[in-house]
Amino acid sequence: MSPSHRFGWGLILLAGGMSGVIFWGGFNTFMEYTNTMEFCVSCHEMRDTVYQEYKASPHYKNPSGVRAICSDCHVPRTWSAKLVRKIKASNELYHKLLGSIDTPEKFEAKRLQLAESVWAEMKSNNSRECRNCHDYDAMHFEKQQRRAAEKMREGMEEGKTCIDCHRFIAHKRPEDYEDDD
Repeated sequence: MSPSHRFGWGLILLAGGMSGVIFWGGFNTFMEYTNTMEFCVSCHEMRDTVYQEYKASPHYKNPSGVRAICSDCHVPRTWSAKLVRKIKASNELYHKLLGSIDTPEKFEAKRLQLAESVWAEMKSNNSRECRNCHDYDAMHFEKQQRRAAEKMREGMEEGKTCIDCHRFIAHKRPEDYEDDD
């Protein structure tokens, strides 16, 4: 191969590599932007419903001053799991574009279905996102209220995951929800 051909291939490889880095940087930057509170409440369906509920929850305001945002509870930290979650979220955007949740009434009609989907995911991954902040091993049961400590120990012994007991910690109970206990 002549020097000019090697130089040409070298330029092509360099341009391809640079394009890949630029694409990756842009893709990753956009993925991280979709984890911000600003993005999460940019549509009225979220801003006017679940965001208002969240603002009344202990995840928004509490004695410790620690605030969890939407992505802390709904988006995994590991990159591969995060990518899978973002792909699943595209279905939510699809339904927004279809208009199936574009009014408060339509959103409420689908609230239980949406919640059950989130609960099933949390159950299947042992409430992975909850455990980023809350872990049985890190709990100081002696500093909890007596009843809370009893229930947390009981849940730990029974192998329960966070979502088994705390379904409504940040969002209201769907009107058509029937407790299975």
